[in-house]
Amino acid sequence: MKRLLSVHRCSWPLIMPFRITGYEYKTVETIVVEIEEDGFIGRGEGLGVYYLGESADTILEQVEAARGLIQDGVTIEALSTHMPAGGARNAVDCALWDLECKQSNQSIWKLVGIDPKPVTTVFTIGIEATASEMAEKARAAQAYSHLKIKLDANDPVGRLSAIRDARPDAAIVVDANQGFSIAQLSEVLPRFAELGVLMLEQPLPRGQDFELEGLNSPIPLCADESCLHLGELEKVISLYDVINIKLDKTGGLTEALSLAREVLRQGKRLMVGNMLGTSLSMAPAFVIAQLCEFVDLDGPLNLKSDYLGGMNYNKSEASLPKHEFWGA
Repeated sequence: MKRLLSVHRCSWPLIMPFRITGYEYKTVETIVVEIEEDGFIGRGEGLGVYYLGESADTILEQVEAARGLIQDGVTIEALSTHMPAGGARNAVDCALWDLECKQSNQSIWKLVGIDPKPVTTVFTIGIEATASEMAEKARAAQAYSHLKIKLDANDPVGRLSAIRDARPDAAIVVDANQGFSIAQLSEVLPRFAELGVLMLEQPLPRGQDFELEGLNSPIPLCADESCLHLGELEKVISLYDVINIKLDKTGGLTEALSLAREVLRQGKRLMVGNMLGTSLSMAPAFVIAQLCEFVDLDGPLNLKSDYLGGMNYNKSEASLPKHEFWGA
């Protein structure tokens, strides 16, 4: 029986505006792919990589362009030779994994050979106008033991100091989203270390990573925008301690698993992240989380609503639902 493809757009309002370096979000636009074969349906979700110009429109166009390929039965293994890395391939790849689980009557854990366990995710504090506003948001997030703080070039130490005063108990990582220069980075690193920052994510703009050569950082540095997929790992692996894997960057779980295993093989550490999104994005990323030291799967916590029966969140602990949702 020939496969059938359904693809549609969803809009998910945020609880409050979410700000990072250079961007503000009030809603999350996702593309959902559903692939049906022999009465079984696999689902996947893509949001794309905003700083590469991806959007719901471009993802929708790419999936539609691959409709014939998908309905003709492209395999998970062959997909990467026909679609580029990004949100469209992510949605299709994850739908194919979900379909395979259902058709084979095996869980995703059996297919990938990983034993699942709950993970501790960060809760993200976005950029606000003042340090006191960010500190208040951190204080209001008392239920979450791990925080990720978004900072830019505007008074990063002052903002972080205010947050640390508000949350002396919290485990903190910082994400600069390419917002620092090398000069500013050199200035803030000692203060970040004093404030107990466990890791700094993407301090410099993508393409300027070479400036990290010879830098003696007192805290681990993580590549996010600078490493999209396995093909980009070699040029940055020596400059960073941690690689942040996002399925919208890698183009799905298949490439993400390959990247994760290569990073670990080379003796580096892993983080899993998200581009916001619902539980349909977090569930396959939760597979990668099993291999990671740092976990950022808080996307649904920022949404006014989520899929019923999706991810379970108990404060900072994230786990998959016990009943069927994705990969069951």
